[in-house]
Amino acid sequence: MKKLITFIGLALISNSLHAQGSPDYGSGLKINLNQQGDKYVRFILWDQFWLRNTQMNPGSMVGGEPTDNSWSLGNRRLRTLAYAQISKRYMILAHFGINNQTFINGGGSGTSGTGGYGNGKKPQLFFHDAWNEYAVFLPGEAGKFSLSLGAGLHYYMGLSRMTMASTLNFLTVDSPIFTWPLIDNSDQFARQLGMFAKGKYGKLEYRFSLNKPFATDLTPVNVTDPAKAVAVDNNGNPNFSKAGYVEYQFLDEESNVLPFKVGSYLGTKKVFNLGAGFYHQKDGTRTSVNSTVEKHDITLVAVDAFADIPLGNAKNKMAVSAYAGYYNYQFGPNYVRNLGIMNIAASDPNFTGSKAIAGVGNLQPTIGTGNIIYAQAGLLLPSQAEKPKIRIQPFAAYTHKNFEAFDKSSSQFDVGANWFIDGHHAKITTQYSTRPVYTSPTESPSSKGEFIVQFQIYL
Repeated sequence: MKKLITFIGLALISNSLHAQGSPDYGSGLKINLNQQGDKYVRFILWDQFWLRNTQMNPGSMVGGEPTDNSWSLGNRRLRTLAYAQISKRYMILAHFGINNQTFINGGGSGTSGTGGYGNGKKPQLFFHDAWNEYAVFLPGEAGKFSLSLGAGLHYYMGLSRMTMASTLNFLTVDSPIFTWPLIDNSDQFARQLGMFAKGKYGKLEYRFSLNKPFATDLTPVNVTDPAKAVAVDNNGNPNFSKAGYVEYQFLDEESNVLPFKVGSYLGTKKVFNLGAGFYHQKDGTRTSVNSTVEKHDITLVAVDAFADIPLGNAKNKMAVSAYAGYYNYQFGPNYVRNLGIMNIAASDPNFTGSKAIAGVGNLQPTIGTGNIIYAQAGLLLPSQAEKPKIRIQPFAAYTHKNFEAFDKSSSQFDVGANWFIDGHHAKITTQYSTRPVYTSPTESPSSKGEFIVQFQIYL
């Protein structure tokens, strides 16, 4: 028994030390189940905490007080992931935690008052992922071809690299969100129940899945003019969805042990990939015209490119990280979904001015039928120190959306920097972001801003 405790303790200490510089998802805390180390359980823990100042949309109030600007604090993500390699072919994974807890919302279900579960307290812990996976062909067994099959609540949702992004190593402070186009409607926090196949053929990596979307039941507003019909999420007894993503990895190959795609390697890999993906669900939305309900398919396609290139030969060399993607979304006529991360605002009933179509707080038209172009780039600056205390990575991102529901397109940007204390394992991110504010579907939007400081730590 003492030998077992000592063995586990040494494994935890050793792997916690080596986890800091992993170029992949991070080794976390690892307990070897045999002396060879090919049977193990691995744990990954992380927290992302936000300090934020937001210019509010017109007509907003926080805690019953009208405001056009507000400071807030919140747990953006607080999670644990564990996976076990039971044999060289069989793996199981579970990922659970909380998201979006603020001082005023995001708490557990129950009362909305001061005590108990009031004002954001005791958020609900839930599973993000839970699946089993079996390797049919391990790398090298069938030449250049490898194949694994799995089933459960999973993240192999196709479409794009950023649809399956790791939340631990974003280049910017967070996802642009539209890359998770079904988020918490017909999926569970970007996951669906289903079966998936993944693998490689040489430098070509593939991921495909067949899933049962979560049921949605929004009632479409009945209109008399077909041009004004607005599709809403209502899939009844959902048809199976199909998703896939393939990419060619021209330079270094990336790990595909887990589905999570790295956002910035910080110069530890030399990567250039081109990819394309899709998501399709028959009869995923509905409209109503003259009391006649019509069903519409959800068809989403994307193409993207990712590069992470080290520059120079110094030990603490520079590195360029960049991503660009084109997204074409078809949800049905005039479909728009307005979202705001950790939105703390409520509507002011006494406000008499022009309100934002999206709503109050930091809500914005995030997802919709139409086209989206997105690009981001960052530069890891060099350091002359042998062991630099902080590495700095300034970055910028640009989003252009052309949605069918609006006559005018919108543009928005993000600019900021990562301050790496210990790579992605301990970092501070500062970012200023703009968002479009539409008060009319026929006029150009105005713009409001948000400043975020994120404190991230993971093991």
